[in-house]
Amino acid sequence: MVSAYKDLEKEQPEKVYKYAETGFKEGGRFEPHKTHMNGLSVDFMVPVVDSEGQSVHLPTNPLNRFGYDIEFDSNSTYDGLRIDYEAMAAHIVALHRQATSRGYGVWRVIFDPELQPNLYETQYAEYLRGNIQFSTRRSWVRHDEHYHVDFDLPCEQMR
Repeated sequence: MVSAYKDLEKEQPEKVYKYAETGFKEGGRFEPHKTHMNGLSVDFMVPVVDSEGQSVHLPTNPLNRFGYDIEFDSNSTYDGLRIDYEAMAAHIVALHRQATSRGYGVWRVIFDPELQPNLYETQYAEYLRGNIQFSTRRSWVRHDEHYHVDFDLPCEQMR
């Protein structure tokens, strides 16, 4: 993740990114998530731009459950902010490239299926189509304000 952010610092220097949740240091159940138990699942808040096109952090605080209560509309907007699909696609590509450079991968990305087509309108569309498996149906909780990445690394079974 850190190496992917370093790549983005060069490729997208004007963009800001925000990661959300991973899990507990020792692993184990991480409510309310069904995943996030072994360090291979990470939530990232969607990158957004304000009304002037400036990259800004999605506002997260306890009152909006740290951003998880934010709902984007069908135009990808919320309270004067718009999802920056170019920045989001660049981030997913950077995560995948860094994982594969180490012999691992990205198993899947969960993001609202209704909003996914916007990712295929970016300069990264071909790479995404050829390398990233996106969820095809809506999850138990809408993933519009964040995208969930499951990394593919071999793990030893704990007893």
